[in-house]
Amino acid sequence: APAALAAAPTPAAPVDVVVPEVDSTGAYEDVPNNNMRKVIARRLTESKRDVPHFYTSIEIELDEVMALRKTLATNHDVKVSVNDLIIRSSALALRDVPEVNASYDPKKNTVSVQDSIDVSVAVATPTGLITPIVPATDSLGLADISSKVRDLATRARDGKLKPEEYQGGTFCISNLGMFGIGEFSAVINPPQAAILAVGGGIKKVVPTPWVDGVEKQAKPTVRTVMTARLSADRRVVDEATASLFMSALNKYLSKPELLVL
Repeated sequence: APAALAAAPTPAAPVDVVVPEVDSTGAYEDVPNNNMRKVIARRLTESKRDVPHFYTSIEIELDEVMALRKTLATNHDVKVSVNDLIIRSSALALRDVPEVNASYDPKKNTVSVQDSIDVSVAVATPTGLITPIVPATDSLGLADISSKVRDLATRARDGKLKPEEYQGGTFCISNLGMFGIGEFSAVINPPQAAILAVGGGIKKVVPTPWVDGVEKQAKPTVRTVMTARLSADRRVVDEATASLFMSALNKYLSKPELLVL
């Protein structure tokens, strides 16, 4: 005779779920967007919808940059920020890889590589984010970049920029490192083809380096490491070109003595 089937388990009793009542009397306020925030919302929505973003990230050691800042301040009474050095490095990297310093015209379906390197720097203001431009950035020294950025940022927060000082630009940098952000991805500001998102420096243990396939005789060390992420328009910049730009950026920040030549 066939073995008796095991008795089916007794189903568990249903559990009563109590759904809390939503307090519909909570106070709130509808805050209308100002004109600047309306423009930002429209343009960035169009960018994420129409521009094929892709991203490349790199970790860059900042210890040499910090040492250069100290040397300039002590020996030459020149005070520059890490952001000033990033701006200068980006401008030189754009000079080395000009394909990133470009724009896209969707009506003509054409790419234009710009002759001038005009870096826009994102500045937070009470009325919204604005990107004042440092014209001919690659031709400026660190002291000039520092002075111009301070002046532009101050007048941006005071609402005193002229339209030609924030409309245009060929490349953008957004730095949230001073807010404690480690890394993030930025939205491209068309017709520019790329934007660099910069996080803050974080102390990390860096393993023994390898040079030409050989392990150097050195102990792991603690270094200050920054993550930089490039958002690029795939219609203009391909992955290899973005990698070349990020490698050039890393070269200048890792050997900041090149920035004062």
